[in-house]
Amino acid sequence: MSQPLANDTKGMLLEQLGQRIPMARLITDNTRTLAYGTDASFYRLIPEIVVQADDLDDIIFIIKSCGKMKVPFTFRAAGTSLSGQAVSDSVLITLTDNWRSHEILNDGEKIRLQPGVIGADANQYLAPFKRKIGPDPASINSCKIGGIAANNASGMCCGTAQNTYKTVDSMKIVFHDGTILDTSSAESITAFRESHVELVNGIQSLCDDVAQNQALTARIAHKYRLKNTTGYALNALIDYTDPIDVLTHLMVGSEGTLGFIAEITYNTVIEHPYKSSALLVFDDIETASNAVTALSKTPVSAVEMMDGRALRSVADKRGMPDFMPTLTLEHCALLVESRASDEDTLYTQCKSIMATLAAYDIRHQVAFTSKPKTVNTLWGIRKGMFPAVGAVRQPGTTVIIEDVAFPVEKLAAGVRELQTLFHEYHYHEAIIFGHALEGNLHFVFTQGFDSEEEVERYGHFMDAVTQLVAVKYQGSLKAEHGTGRNMAPYVELEWGADAYQIMKRIKALFDPEGLLNPGVIINDNPKAHITHLKPMPKADDLVDRCIECGFCEAVCPSRTLSLSPRQRIVIYRELRRLDDANEPKRKAELQKAFNYLGIDTCAATGLCADRCPVGINTGDLIKKLRTEKYERFTPIARWTANHFTTVTALTRVGLSANEWLQKTIGEKALGSTINGLRSLTNGMTPEWQNRFPTANRHKLKTSAERSLKRVVYFPSCASRNMGSEIGSDEQRSLTEVTMSLLERAGYQVIIPKNLSNQCCGMPYDSKGMNAISKDKSYRLEATLWQSSEMGKLPILMDTSPCVKLSKELFSFPLNVFEPSSFVLKHLVDELDITPVDETIMLHITCSTRKMGLADSLLKVAKACAKEVIVPEQIECCGFAGDKGFFTPELNAAAVAPLKMQIPEGCSRGFSNSRTCEIGLTYHSGISYRSILYLLNEVSTKRQETATEQKSNATSRPKRAKKSEA
Repeated sequence: MSQPLANDTKGMLLEQLGQRIPMARLITDNTRTLAYGTDASFYRLIPEIVVQADDLDDIIFIIKSCGKMKVPFTFRAAGTSLSGQAVSDSVLITLTDNWRSHEILNDGEKIRLQPGVIGADANQYLAPFKRKIGPDPASINSCKIGGIAANNASGMCCGTAQNTYKTVDSMKIVFHDGTILDTSSAESITAFRESHVELVNGIQSLCDDVAQNQALTARIAHKYRLKNTTGYALNALIDYTDPIDVLTHLMVGSEGTLGFIAEITYNTVIEHPYKSSALLVFDDIETASNAVTALSKTPVSAVEMMDGRALRSVADKRGMPDFMPTLTLEHCALLVESRASDEDTLYTQCKSIMATLAAYDIRHQVAFTSKPKTVNTLWGIRKGMFPAVGAVRQPGTTVIIEDVAFPVEKLAAGVRELQTLFHEYHYHEAIIFGHALEGNLHFVFTQGFDSEEEVERYGHFMDAVTQLVAVKYQGSLKAEHGTGRNMAPYVELEWGADAYQIMKRIKALFDPEGLLNPGVIINDNPKAHITHLKPMPKADDLVDRCIECGFCEAVCPSRTLSLSPRQRIVIYRELRRLDDANEPKRKAELQKAFNYLGIDTCAATGLCADRCPVGINTGDLIKKLRTEKYERFTPIARWTANHFTTVTALTRVGLSANEWLQKTIGEKALGSTINGLRSLTNGMTPEWQNRFPTANRHKLKTSAERSLKRVVYFPSCASRNMGSEIGSDEQRSLTEVTMSLLERAGYQVIIPKNLSNQCCGMPYDSKGMNAISKDKSYRLEATLWQSSEMGKLPILMDTSPCVKLSKELFSFPLNVFEPSSFVLKHLVDELDITPVDETIMLHITCSTRKMGLADSLLKVAKACAKEVIVPEQIECCGFAGDKGFFTPELNAAAVAPLKMQIPEGCSRGFSNSRTCEIGLTYHSGISYRSILYLLNEVSTKRQETATEQKSNATSRPKRAKKSEA
């Protein structure tokens, strides 16, 4: 049901939308509509217009504008939906970051959320109250509340008791005509009943008709004893009698086809603090399924089933139990979790669970444990299965994951017959896993859509699966992923003609013009599931495993400015497809746009790899492309590397000149001159900012006083050259402060030789100049090897990105520390620390996160200040070496949420990267400095206690008498 816009309609709609929506949020260029229009499904529809809505008034205006011109529109949250419910070839409405408000109610018993809140963030807000939202989808770190509610997503522990349908308290809804209904407001409900009599009466009529059809009522009750998200939530028609309650619950799982969920209030559930998990392996599926039935009567919170092929897909991963490689395809495992409010109860529950299973032959097991490392490993087995298939698929194929539900008593038979279908249709890599307590199984397989034969194979396979699940076993074709386009042709098959007619009546009541997300849930095209399939051309080994799930987007600093990692890969794939498509004009247009959107504005921090289920670092691809793009600058870069002392000296001269000019001719004149030059050079020169650093005039030298405690201090080139920002009340440079702090702690500080010519290689690495970067790194490594007496002494680098790159490139066994890890290991016991009674901001750099040291930095900050705030939604500042100077819009976009999160009275922020601190200072309005400044301020040389003095005196060797000497 594709409805592309005619050109004249598109033009008129754009003109209409432009009356309220700025052009920056009306996206029509071919590059970004392709990128922004892609979601996690295997469907490809390219929107004519992408509209970014900033607030509720925007949403109402967009809906009314589209309605006036009869233009279809689709809502998109995070785009992690798997079934094609978030793509459009008409108008795609997305949300800016302004949709992230939340409100805790009744001491955490309820939480009110806007649709742009990420699910994991909602749980973070509730954590102090020991509560959480009920739904727990696997994508919770990326998916947003709007999608969770619109798809009625559940998860591993949620089941049917704690999904959105069961835990929703109220909603704020925008309907097809722009009307708002707040179901938490009696006044709003009264007004809605009066203004929408036809809709309210229509819902009442639906309830009455279903109540009079006993067979249909019984079928609905049966279907929702299972997990079920196929079609509309018909259970609302038998669970509730008030049309407003019915309406609210019909919106859950409606996938944007009935209205827009502008706000939802959840009844939260308890987050038990004590958890224990066990992995139990049985000889076959039948035994495991029987065990599931037994487990359903015990205090388990989750039971995940994994078939033999699923277990084999992760058997060779690091940290797996020893028995994993020995398992056969016949084996079947259950991952069981129990939760409780105290340890004694948890112990009793686990003992009871195992007693219930005493009658079953458990072939292998990892016994119940609460050890975090083991528990994480066990759940890593389960969570790693989907990406395991994606990682080994053939280039050009896509990963498809379906989720069905069988009646639990038919689970074993259902699994066996699914496996038979895999064999019959040659999906030999397919694996099965899922939420066994609900009979909810996911099956994952790979599929190419590059030939008619492959498309037909998939179509016939889905026909067979739907007959097996929906007809033979009366199960659910969609248990938790939503109907989408993929299962829309089979809704009537599962539900029957009478139920399907009820669903069509629901759609007509809410959306009489059929404009809201057409083709989703209700679709008359029997081949809709094999139409508009997404091409997945081979592009580069670095990114070919990408399944376009979008898990990476939440941590990408450029996602609101240009493209996210997923979107970069989408465009790069299209460029490679165009190589063979003989469309030179289209490719040239796309390449020109990609140079800025994809290459220039990528911070290349690699945070995306941490969120990617198959570990793709899109930054590696971008660095590779930069190698090609900047190849002509390689001779210049090599000269700077070979004459680094000269380059750094010139940098200090430039900073001094800037300081003098700013004082002499004034900020306005200087800014106009330098930024005017930037315009003339088309961005080849840096942007001027009034908070530029001064030159560092501190002369570094090895400590004069010798000590048994020694440390090698390697200051980054940034901290060697840059002092505090102009106008700062802190005149000391980082190098001066660091030396003072180390010597206060009793350390003899050793400065490496030929320091001015040393560099970790980061400035070159970020531009893809790998050879030069490695050369600088190896030279530094040799110098530090000598300075540290062949690795005996610790090495402190005062900037975290330098440490990260050095750890990646160094081959010698050197003990390299960034500030927070060095403080915790070598300084805290040597200093007396009195925290300041104030609130400070803390920026955790992307390099710190990548090294797993975020908690270390936070621990140091909390030791130095009474209250520490780590701002939300900033995983990376986007300064990215020198990009803060040459692509300043990246830094501005990445830290846009910062200023509004600084509380009144807070005047200082801290971090551990000198360049990051420049951008943070400029955009926050407060000064950011190294955490070492704060530690230096709050610490004094440690005073020995009387006991320690006595102990030290006893342990010291007695001084020999002169006569004895």
